[in-house]
Amino acid sequence: MTGESRTIGRAGNKLSGQSNPSGQNDLSGTKPLDFIIRLEWAVVAAVAIVFYAWSGVSWWLFGLLILAPDLSMLGYLGGPRIGAIAYNTLHILIVPVLLLLVGYLSGHAVAIAVALIWTAHIAIDRALGYGLKRSTGFQDTHLGRIGRKRDELSP
Repeated sequence: MTGESRTIGRAGNKLSGQSNPSGQNDLSGTKPLDFIIRLEWAVVAAVAIVFYAWSGVSWWLFGLLILAPDLSMLGYLGGPRIGAIAYNTLHILIVPVLLLLVGYLSGHAVAIAVALIWTAHIAIDRALGYGLKRSTGFQDTHLGRIGRKRDELSP
């Protein structure tokens, strides 16, 4: 190469450090990546549900617990910082994966089932674009802002 910057596709401006004529970085190249990541989480959810079905535990337990981690949103009654901590505590994979391991090693079918339900919940959230919350507000996540932009809201 002879000192010129190479660009690749629509994300080229971002890769070369140049901005487009409007002065904004072109982030359109991230769309296929977003789709792949969401698809990956959808596969994780499907696998967790298939293993749950294979476990033979009642579907009543699945129905009862699939939305249980969202009860952590009640933490937002204490403000955005407490809400984010409560929400994120129940929406990271560390505890359900450890619970799955303990359940497997001890042969405890209910622990395995709860871990699979919890994992499915987290994976479904990520597949739908809901990420871990930032302390600035419920809409601010590690995946970006969720919901409609303020300027798109009708009066």
